[in-house]
Amino acid sequence: MSDNLESRPESNLVFPPLPIYEWEDTKNTLHLFFQIVGKIRLSLFPKTNHWWHVTLYLSPRGITTRPIPFGNLIFEIEFDFIDHCLVIKTSEGKLESFSIENLSISDFYKKVFSTLADFGIECPIKPMPYDVPFSNIPFESDNEHSSYDKEYVNRYWKIMIQINSVFEEFRAEFIGKSTPVHLYWHHADLAVTRFSGKRAPAMEGGTAADREAYSHEVISFGFWAGDENVRAPAFYSYTYPEPQGLANEPLMPEQAIWNTEGAGSMAVLMYDDMRVSDDPRQAILDFMESAYRAGSKLANWNVKELELTTP
Repeated sequence: MSDNLESRPESNLVFPPLPIYEWEDTKNTLHLFFQIVGKIRLSLFPKTNHWWHVTLYLSPRGITTRPIPFGNLIFEIEFDFIDHCLVIKTSEGKLESFSIENLSISDFYKKVFSTLADFGIECPIKPMPYDVPFSNIPFESDNEHSSYDKEYVNRYWKIMIQINSVFEEFRAEFIGKSTPVHLYWHHADLAVTRFSGKRAPAMEGGTAADREAYSHEVISFGFWAGDENVRAPAFYSYTYPEPQGLANEPLMPEQAIWNTEGAGSMAVLMYDDMRVSDDPRQAILDFMESAYRAGSKLANWNVKELELTTP
């Protein structure tokens, strides 16, 4: 697809290109950074329904754990993608930061845990990557992943800021049970999920985490920067349990498609198709709304009761 952005300078600024082949090594390193920090939150944060306690969040300078309780204090770990450092701070006034440019996974892991130890914070984690195809090296031994292109990291974060804001707008229109807008470090996808309020049939197979996460009917939406299978950034949506005929429902904008090659039907809008549209933010909202309407209609959700109505 040709990049026709010369006539759309605002779109180019807000939603710039993010070609995976130009920053994949950096993306993989960043993903492992997220997993290390995410596992700390997983270890210490009180368990929350549907595994919402494991996630990370966008912040004004990067991506953060938000406050994590430990004993009589709270602490926060934040990736600063302006100064390209990791900041760890506590409610007792302690603060430490270190550069993450060209830092190996091994060095990052050791610096994080030595800082936590200096703060008196004990946090056991399983020090292995979780379900990523590009690495099975223990964190402490991984000197292979150390790429860090700060221009692309900053670009990725700024794109995520824009998408996070659109997702928050979409979330605000729904008064039923919903997740926060949050970043799952498993696949490094930004996601928000709506619930019908009804229990789903017990999932067959999958992990215990999968069965708990999908204990109730959901329609989920997200964005990720691409992976080994999808070689470009994209938005997605799926309905669980999937109702019959879902992939026959219309999607918006016209570039959106149903991908039926996996275990179910996934609505997909490629980032590059969104960013060259006349109104990229509206294209994201249209995609999310059309995927929601498709799933909620066929799954017989009580849509009227779940909509925010303005008096």
